[in-house]
Amino acid sequence: MLGTIINTITIVAGSAFGALVRTGIGEKYKKVLFDGLGLCCLVLGMNASLPNMAKSEFPVLFILSLALGGLIGTKLDLAGRVDRLNARLNAKSGKKNNGIQGLVTGCLLYCIGTFSIVGPVLSALSPTAGWAWNESANIFLYTNATLDFVSSAVLAASYGWIMLLAAPVLFCWQGMFYAIGYFCGDGMPEPMRVELSIVGGVLILSSGLSILGIKDCKTVNLLPSLLVPVVFYLIKSLF
Repeated sequence: MLGTIINTITIVAGSAFGALVRTGIGEKYKKVLFDGLGLCCLVLGMNASLPNMAKSEFPVLFILSLALGGLIGTKLDLAGRVDRLNARLNAKSGKKNNGIQGLVTGCLLYCIGTFSIVGPVLSALSPTAGWAWNESANIFLYTNATLDFVSSAVLAASYGWIMLLAAPVLFCWQGMFYAIGYFCGDGMPEPMRVELSIVGGVLILSSGLSILGIKDCKTVNLLPSLLVPVVFYLIKSLF
């Protein structure tokens, strides 16, 4: 659990640093940060999806996940709700800032990937339950913490203090997998992790396209896609 706590702290520290220096960054430099962030999302999204597609037991499951998840998200108008919330926040602050979209992008970057899914499970399965500072089972989470510190600083420099809210999201996300590993052993099937990585990678890629202004894929409407592989394998385990 120590690895998850450290990972959470690094996001808080990185977000605070980015938000503090944000006011001193000119618009042209913020544009550079946005472009760099968008490109990073493209690369990280492809890196999460493409290697795992070869491992998939059901290569069409991610297509089904995105289709069903997109329909559910559109029916619930998740993107519209986010836009309206952004509008209210902008009206109060007097500034135009798509902070909620940035928060969604940050949560996807922090939570989707091998380090953030497998890391907590390995930490929970270690003999000391992942509390030792030099525990090798925490190496994934320490690595993830380093990456997230940099990412959170860049995101907060672009979107502001709202990025601090991604820290409790990451803690709950990794805490869920820690609990799975602690109480159920190696409780997450590898095929489920593979499918989550594929779908999550596509969502990160979608966020990158939106940040770069290439195509607004309404990534928020696609978020329910992450539930489809989980439900699929839970049902499959019953038979």
